[in-house]
Amino acid sequence: MDGSELSERALEYALENHPDAAVTVLTIVAEPSVMMGEAMSIAFEDDIEAAAQERAESVFDRAHEMAADHDAEIDTVVAIGRPGRAIVRRADDYDAVVIGSHGDDMIDRLFVGDVADTVFKRSPVPVTVVR
Repeated sequence: MDGSELSERALEYALENHPDAAVTVLTIVAEPSVMMGEAMSIAFEDDIEAAAQERAESVFDRAHEMAADHDAEIDTVVAIGRPGRAIVRRADDYDAVVIGSHGDDMIDRLFVGDVADTVFKRSPVPVTVVR
């Protein structure tokens, strides 16, 4: 879940269609690099994992609100890295992946997003892409 409308739709889908499932919300904080402006700021933190967790809190707060609306409990996990790769690396730990079709930027709105495409093509478990 990245905070986008479609990532919220994906969580909503999971909660509605799999009410007895153990749901884990994963958010990825991009790893620091000179090409990734906002992610670069965590590179200067003493504890990168703690900084990533702090950035993820608003996404997790929203996810917990949504779960509460369904009387459901969720687990939350934050990872650092490239989103598509990070999701695929962790997918083996789960029975399925539910993901929004794209983020909020204009290019992603025109096509299935790069992250969703990577996950769909490389996941070792079934993937549901929500629009």
